[in-house]
Amino acid sequence: MTSRVETRLRDLGIELPKAGEAAGNYVPFVRTGDLLFVAGVLPVWNGERRFVGKLGREITLEQGQEAARLCGFNVFAHLRNALRGDLDRIVRCVRLGGFVNSMPDFASQPQVVNGCSDLMVQVLGDQGKHARTAVGVNVLPFDLAVEIESVFEVR
Repeated sequence: MTSRVETRLRDLGIELPKAGEAAGNYVPFVRTGDLLFVAGVLPVWNGERRFVGKLGREITLEQGQEAARLCGFNVFAHLRNALRGDLDRIVRCVRLGGFVNSMPDFASQPQVVNGCSDLMVQVLGDQGKHARTAVGVNVLPFDLAVEIESVFEVR
């Protein structure tokens, strides 16, 4: 039987990428008690880096939102692995931390990170509403536009 969350993803036309591997001395996710921490994910589709550059220079606000949405797809891919394929074990999205590779005069980081926040609510409904941080940084790994870290309550 297909899970409620998987059905919702399919109804939204969302295919999840393969969850990426850790690129250093860390793990993609850690569970402690009922909390599942997902390490920072980048806008990568099955190994292909997308949205290279800074917001306010090479990357537009709309492209930044797409990059954040792609990060959200990767969050769900890691959740699927962590929860052994059962995304219905997600109780709620607790927190997102968004990092936006920005030019000094770019001040729309919250709107960029909305690309991921909106996805959480589209897929999880009220359980997708979360606390959040959206900050501008001067560089991210591989000069990608956005990185998202997350915390979920799970059962």
